[in-house]
Amino acid sequence: MRSNNKIKRFFVGLFVMMGTLFIAGVIFVYFTVFASNVQHTTYFYIPTGSSYDQVKEMLANDSIVSNINTFDRVAQRKNYPNRMMPGRYLLVDGMSNNALVNLLRSGEQAPVRLTITNIRTVEELAASLAVQVELDQSTIYDALTDSATIEGSGLATPDIKLLFIPNTYEVYWNISETQLIARMQREYNAFWNEGRLARAAEIGMTSQEAGILASIVQSETNKQEEKATIAGVYMNRLARGIPLQADPTVIYALRDFSINRVLNSHLEIDSPYNTYRYAGLPPGPINLPEPATMDAVLNYEQHDYLFFSAKADFSGYHVFARTYSEHLRNARKYQQALNERRIFR
Repeated sequence: MRSNNKIKRFFVGLFVMMGTLFIAGVIFVYFTVFASNVQHTTYFYIPTGSSYDQVKEMLANDSIVSNINTFDRVAQRKNYPNRMMPGRYLLVDGMSNNALVNLLRSGEQAPVRLTITNIRTVEELAASLAVQVELDQSTIYDALTDSATIEGSGLATPDIKLLFIPNTYEVYWNISETQLIARMQREYNAFWNEGRLARAAEIGMTSQEAGILASIVQSETNKQEEKATIAGVYMNRLARGIPLQADPTVIYALRDFSINRVLNSHLEIDSPYNTYRYAGLPPGPINLPEPATMDAVLNYEQHDYLFFSAKADFSGYHVFARTYSEHLRNARKYQQALNERRIFR
């Protein structure tokens, strides 16, 4: 009888121990796999070419996960070290190791909002893009100045900047330079639809020529209501073979964007962008014209103005003239206002 009791106690003890181990195992698995481990909502960047150890180091050093060891166990179990994908990922506060590893190995990135603004040079464009995506400035610059890339864009101008229409676009952070240019090519083609191409042909321009003129108009004014009028002045000059004499193109040729006042000495520069010396449009855009500015060129105001000058009140608006003598009077008023403010350069 005592032997039977001992056996019963043995099996009861065994069952209790097994139950305890089972419960402990369940708890261990839960806290390892399903419990919260991500400590705060953040974007996590995995650069191209990163190793698994580097990913673990970033997660630990940036205090993104509270327990790097449990993350490692789950990652190894799910073969994440062999299924890593670079990119920008949105990690949410309270995310478990299971959810975290599933996200990182899925490649389901959170896109970045790539903002393109009114930039003047290819160097500035490359620098602006480089702070928004993984690509470095030199890689972007080399791609934008590569003759094969420019030829492939289909642009007649040697300046590929026209592809980059100011706007905000969603792209993946680890986009390649080839993918980036292809995306901008698609956006450019979408903007220059059949309607706009037909309108450009109606006014005797290609899409590139309209973009170049729009870049000049945009440099002349930030007043949207004036852009079509200024575009009309330049269209009149082009039609009559009169040099555009656009101060912003001279500043662009000099590459000195601190100039506030174009002097006679500035006009001596021998550059195709010096529209005082060379008639017609310059060979490329002097900035990235906004869509509204390009539409202002396509729908330029028809009038008989040939000149315009900034108003002496520094309001940013302009006064327009039909004759040179009238223009000289307007220009002298503005020059006098510059002198009074001691703006000599």
